[in-house]
Amino acid sequence: MIRSAYVIRQVDGADEFDALRELQEPFKVEMPIVDTSDGRWWIAYRNDIPAAFLGMIASTHYPNAGYFKRVGVLPEHRGYGLQARLMRAMERSARRSGLELIVSDTTDNVPSANNFVRSGWLMFVPEYPWSFPQSLYWRKDLRLDT
Repeated sequence: MIRSAYVIRQVDGADEFDALRELQEPFKVEMPIVDTSDGRWWIAYRNDIPAAFLGMIASTHYPNAGYFKRVGVLPEHRGYGLQARLMRAMERSARRSGLELIVSDTTDNVPSANNFVRSGWLMFVPEYPWSFPQSLYWRKDLRLDT
């Protein structure tokens, strides 16, 4: 069986609100649905059908930085490296726009934490933690990664 390729597109979160909301639905037990009208958003498509998404907004904790806000890969599309591909697209966009840093966090999500490690992100302890007590915090210095 030949699988079609996935295509990743940066989208306007307000214009693609319905698609992004639908992509978030399966995850709403683990994470609340977020507003996508702000920031930058990407959707991975297979045969023009949304399969995964990622969003980044401006960081409120660090200057000239983005906050990797949300990512989700629908269960039937896992195992194809979509989270890592979406992360690379986000990092390229952030670098092109002059951002120096991207920060994020994970909570009780080992597969996502492993994707951060594989993608060259480093764990850190923020001066002012913004998530849950058990959260892990991640950063990628875009000045060091070309």
